[in-house]
Amino acid sequence: MPKRLIWDAVGEKFYEMGTKMGVLYPMNDQGSYDNGVAWNGLTAVTESPSGAEETKLYADDIKYASLRSAEEYGFTIEAYTYPEEWEPCDGSAHVAAGVTIGQQKRKAFGFSWVTTKGNDVTDEVGQKIHVAWNSTASPSEKSYATINDSPDAITFSWECSASPVNVTGHRPSSHMEIDCSKLKEKTVKAIQDKLWGSEAADATLPTPDELIQLITTSEAAE
Repeated sequence: MPKRLIWDAVGEKFYEMGTKMGVLYPMNDQGSYDNGVAWNGLTAVTESPSGAEETKLYADDIKYASLRSAEEYGFTIEAYTYPEEWEPCDGSAHVAAGVTIGQQKRKAFGFSWVTTKGNDVTDEVGQKIHVAWNSTASPSEKSYATINDSPDAITFSWECSASPVNVTGHRPSSHMEIDCSKLKEKTVKAIQDKLWGSEAADATLPTPDELIQLITTSEAAE
């Protein structure tokens, strides 16, 4: 039986907020990811996809077809501080105790972070876990100012671009978003244990296929 659409029903006014629980997964020289490390002081992650631009084709004096360029994924990390493991990803190298130099080769990395999903009933329906693979960071500006009567901590910012990786049955992708509110509790825990570590295992970054397999297997199990 057809039903009339309803707008703004109770419990269906969803929104997202916050950025927390950042994890860095540096890529080693063998092309695999090292164990994840917690990123403290994370203040913002801004997604900035690009590409997918339209190329119009005309024939017979009308628009004949539309082609889209490849889409690219990028994001910006903002934070008050960063883990020591980030330095090689930012083009720095240790040359002596407490001494680093810049303009070095920049390591690739993976990154994950969490946003909070809320609605008009509760401000935390669940979490969304975001994962980015095969990323690199561009050089960033650092602004140092004198301490005055309104002191503020320096905020670091890095623009990052990501190269897509293979996803079985789909086009390659650089980014995955997991809405934990739509998954079983045990599935969410399995994802968290994989990405954040547990008493039994270190934090690791699986491939998109491995992460999809973990989710589908956990959801299917009784």
